[in-house]
Amino acid sequence: MRLPALLPLLLLAPLLPAHAAPAASGVSFTHNDWTLACDNTRTCRAAGYQNDEDGGNAPVSILLTRVAGPDQPVKAEVMLGQMDGPALPKQLSLQINDTKLGALAYKAADGTALLSPAQVKTLLSTLTGTSRIVLTGNDGKRWTVSDRGASAVLLKMDEFQGRLGTPGALARKGTKAESTVLPAVPMPVVKLAKVVPTRPADEALGESKALRAALAAATSADDCEALHPGDSMISNEGPQEITVQRLSADKLLVSQACWRAAYNTGDGYWVVNDRAPYQPRLVTTSGAGDDVRTIVESHRGRGLGDCFYTTSWGWTGTQFVKTDVSSTGLCRLVSAGGAWEMPTLVSKVQE
Repeated sequence: MRLPALLPLLLLAPLLPAHAAPAASGVSFTHNDWTLACDNTRTCRAAGYQNDEDGGNAPVSILLTRVAGPDQPVKAEVMLGQMDGPALPKQLSLQINDTKLGALAYKAADGTALLSPAQVKTLLSTLTGTSRIVLTGNDGKRWTVSDRGASAVLLKMDEFQGRLGTPGALARKGTKAESTVLPAVPMPVVKLAKVVPTRPADEALGESKALRAALAAATSADDCEALHPGDSMISNEGPQEITVQRLSADKLLVSQACWRAAYNTGDGYWVVNDRAPYQPRLVTTSGAGDDVRTIVESHRGRGLGDCFYTTSWGWTGTQFVKTDVSSTGLCRLVSAGGAWEMPTLVSKVQE
């Protein structure tokens, strides 16, 4: 299986001290049944799932969301597994260990629920120890969220947001002032440039052997099999069609199929000069589509389609810059397409 190039980083670079320069990147981290994604604004999302080793557990997930900054609350929501279209209960209640916490604010139509502040407080007080989280429907069906990995994930969240040793920390509380917690970082703004119409001569460039040779010289066979003769499914099909679209007065966006795997494909995208020397600048070889000014990658984490990874780029007039990197959480059969949006990079894109 070919792993998509857009998979989020698994480890965070050295953490910034309080009130250091704004975070340049986010982090993702997974331990056992819990996973974490923190984005470049320092908002963090942690998701826990059923224990996959216990075949009797129905698919379920809890998502914790916390924005950066002192004294920020944690929001918690639940999604019941829906991959096989099971009948969902009309009401849902929560029990943690031996404490019954009552009914949830539940939407039976989509199997989702919000926890009240009191329910969130009890949940967070137990997650770093032993926590048996049970959701019960009015029909008697039960869903159990695992606590395996929760303490490690919450510790990583506290580290990223600069909360360790403060009263608001989730995993390691202390008496450090809340004012020392790292502030939120403003979402970066990416302004898309206007593109100009593609010319007939541009489209004809797709047949250019010189352009194809320039793309092959600038791109390895590991990244784009189709550009290099070899023993692979796509390169054995012969040269792939090159699509040419105009970006500006002197720059073009060219693309072609690069690789094919069991349940994912990848297209290559390059910015080139509109005449020789073409000097290709690679954007990605795992693209899934574009509208000229934006390019998108989207790949399944596995064939069942219960988890996806996405990346987007926007054209600023001089280059394509990443505007979004996200996953939908762990592959745990909770929902077709994935249960949650868990970004590590967010941007405000302006037309």
